[in-house]
Amino acid sequence: MRVFVTGGTGYLGGRLIGLLLDRGHRVRALARPESIHRLPPGAGLALGDALDADSYAESVRTFDTVVHLVGTPRPNPSKARQFLEVDLASAREAVRAALDAGVRHLVYVSVAHPAPVMRAYVDARMEAEEAVRACGIPATILRPWYVLGPGHRWPCLLLPAYAVAARLPSTRETARRLGLVTLRQMARALAAAVEDPPSVGARIVDVPMIRAATLAAPPRHAAASPALA
Repeated sequence: MRVFVTGGTGYLGGRLIGLLLDRGHRVRALARPESIHRLPPGAGLALGDALDADSYAESVRTFDTVVHLVGTPRPNPSKARQFLEVDLASAREAVRAALDAGVRHLVYVSVAHPAPVMRAYVDARMEAEEAVRACGIPATILRPWYVLGPGHRWPCLLLPAYAVAARLPSTRETARRLGLVTLRQMARALAAAVEDPPSVGARIVDVPMIRAATLAAPPRHAAASPALA
């Protein structure tokens, strides 16, 4: 498949692009000039600004799917303004570029909700979800809470509390919805979404589904990724 990725030089993007390339897909990633060196080898390049669809919409033409991964690094409550100016604004521009290019599938990484913390972040992502739904392009919306990986492991300290919450009827659903997922699980769930687009509407992939995502055997001409072995 032909996959266009925004945020391809970031935490999720590099892992996803490597997996898609290993599985034989054609990938083009949006990047600014100063970020080109972070693109995985084998990915095509589209120079542009994630906050301006006009700067990259032409590069999306002929692609089947847009995966939007742009977001504020290491979100915390002090970054409420960035959630609107980067996360929400870039999602709206990705929708505009996808509509202009006539893509068949839009994949968006949102956040698990409702949640008792990070209200500004959740609100921005929910508003972006509405923009994705309203555009009419068949979409997949993934809702992780926190993605564990290199440099992002501090929530492991909360695992005992999660274990307790999962056993209590009053907190079981919250623990399920706001559970932790790994970078490997997230990349596999994104790849699975790309390879199995919905025919209509917006499909929601929550934390349990992200954890359970499995992929079919790689195409014959693609080797399995050593990083995911």
